[in-house]
Amino acid sequence: MAEKLLRERTKGLLASIARLISRTGVSPNILTLSGFLATLGVAYILALGYERMAGLLMIPVGLFDALDGALARVMDKVTRFGAFFDSTLDRFSEIALYLGLLHLYRESTLATVLIYLTITGSLMVSYTRARAEGLGVECRVGLFTRFERLAVLVVGLLLRQTIIALIILAIFSNLTAVQRMWHVRRATTQEGKRRDQ
Repeated sequence: MAEKLLRERTKGLLASIARLISRTGVSPNILTLSGFLATLGVAYILALGYERMAGLLMIPVGLFDALDGALARVMDKVTRFGAFFDSTLDRFSEIALYLGLLHLYRESTLATVLIYLTITGSLMVSYTRARAEGLGVECRVGLFTRFERLAVLVVGLLLRQTIIALIILAIFSNLTAVQRMWHVRRATTQEGKRRDQ
């Protein structure tokens, strides 16, 4: 996954920034919440029609998503609730961005349908992973994780090709959910075969 590769290559930089932030006393959960609130601001800007500005702002705002985890590790405050809180606000953040787009393109039936399909795919990608891991199956596979989805949206906004970006997102986010379903089916089938041996 592109996200995994990027995280590995920026691990040292993120840790350095996290160490600086840790001196301020800001907790990882506060950083997570701050990133969410900043995303709400971007969604509002998007709703007003400033697509390129929103696309530019999504880049630094996206750093919060990587920094809160790095800060938790630096401060030795990695908790199960922190992981849950981060994932939950990530979902709300995506929904907020697409709500901004929905307002902007409210007069376009095509855009409305694409946004609906994209939100559905995004949530199902997250749900399939959560449900799989609840069954004890690791499920990080997939073409379009959150990083790829946001990257496509940013490029689409910057190039003012939002409809094309939405077509890509609507197709590949849902394909990723299906890909994860297939992965879990294979994993659970192989597990059943091992038990029968």
